[in-house]
Amino acid sequence: MSNLPQAATDSRTFVAEPAVGLSGSLRVPGDKSMSHRSIMFGSIAEGVTEVTGFLEGEDSVHTLEAFQAMGVSIERGGPGEVRIEGRGAAVLKPAGRALYLGNSGTGMRLMTGLLAGLGIETRLTGDASLSGRPMARIVDPLVSMGARIGTEDKGRPPLHIQPGPRLSGIEYTCPMASAQVKSAVLLAGLHAGGVTTVHEPAVTRDHTERMLRGFGVDVATDGLTASLRGGQTLSATNLTVPGDISSSAFFLVGGCLSPAGSSLIVESVGLNPTRTGVIDILRLMGGRIEVRNERLQGGEPVADLFVSGGGLTGIEVPEHLVSLAIDEFPALFVAAAGARGQTLVTGAEELRVKETDRIEVMVQGLKALGADIEGTSDGALIQGARLRGGTADSCGDHRTAMAFSIASLISDGPITVLDCDNVDTSFPGFAELANRSGLDITVQGHGATASAAG
Repeated sequence: MSNLPQAATDSRTFVAEPAVGLSGSLRVPGDKSMSHRSIMFGSIAEGVTEVTGFLEGEDSVHTLEAFQAMGVSIERGGPGEVRIEGRGAAVLKPAGRALYLGNSGTGMRLMTGLLAGLGIETRLTGDASLSGRPMARIVDPLVSMGARIGTEDKGRPPLHIQPGPRLSGIEYTCPMASAQVKSAVLLAGLHAGGVTTVHEPAVTRDHTERMLRGFGVDVATDGLTASLRGGQTLSATNLTVPGDISSSAFFLVGGCLSPAGSSLIVESVGLNPTRTGVIDILRLMGGRIEVRNERLQGGEPVADLFVSGGGLTGIEVPEHLVSLAIDEFPALFVAAAGARGQTLVTGAEELRVKETDRIEVMVQGLKALGADIEGTSDGALIQGARLRGGTADSCGDHRTAMAFSIASLISDGPITVLDCDNVDTSFPGFAELANRSGLDITVQGHGATASAAG
């Protein structure tokens, strides 16, 4: 028996009819990781920062509203446009209420590091999913720097940051590959005495290091090590947030699983080299993905991705690519379920502490749809075959909900995906965009907007 939570009866449901393939051109919303950081760094910088391409999803908007509550003047213009009037970190003040961060582990972990360094009394809360996620991984190193942070049982949120003496820089070795842990410690180090150094066991996304440099901070990197000296001031800059490769992953997988002769273009995708594992893995599976029109945008590499259909072949996923594609594995599980032959995923235990236990959710959901899949402690073994359709419970996880929807490309019957409200945390308008590209998703239930195939 599965111990997965039951979907709320009044939550949004996706019903995806069997689909043939994806085609055309599309652009996904802005990168979620960069959108969070643009608000945080712009809020503590000196001067006006203007952001375009900001993700209008619930998670990043919660971060924006949190800094507004701490006294930062932030104005929203047209779609994806944000103007932040920074006056330096010293002007941030306690909000006088708990700051609600919804479903965002990135928002909570990075803000904890930043606010602990500033000594601002704050209570950080989130939804039921976020309230069950482990925070000791950031609290422990921050406490070793001198921070005062209270948690609930087993180190879970809410988190209560209390004022204290100035933090001291540390040299910290992360026990797991986590950009959020690395970033939390570095952001605390911005306002700590001395140098803060973080060593990682594997490569993780480096948006924090890149964007801090864009704001004028001297961040040193050497392989798996990043360090900075405390007391540096951020200077305002203008940022353009590229399309989110994690959101693009569903369409990359769908394009690869489409029939030979079909093609799909995903425009203006951020191709930070610490985030391109999904492309590398799909190419190893035989996926035909071309990178076109490469350019730099706000210090980040950006390009258009041209995907040709034709199917995929199962592989043993190289473990060195896992940390470079950790958020894309729900989509990659679907790629494996539709591939010819067997796929083995190992070294992905970090998936068990995401918004849900993504290994368990994807294994149980794909089994319910007819897949031949077995979960392991750190991954899964998947034998590719057509799915029969059925009902899959996303358990409130935005990425698993979208992954099950894309599985309609390899299904002979309709797929009902339960508990899809949180899709809007990272990809507002997903169903509509997917339908314009060739899927047939109807949205039902709470807050639904009708989505006709197109």
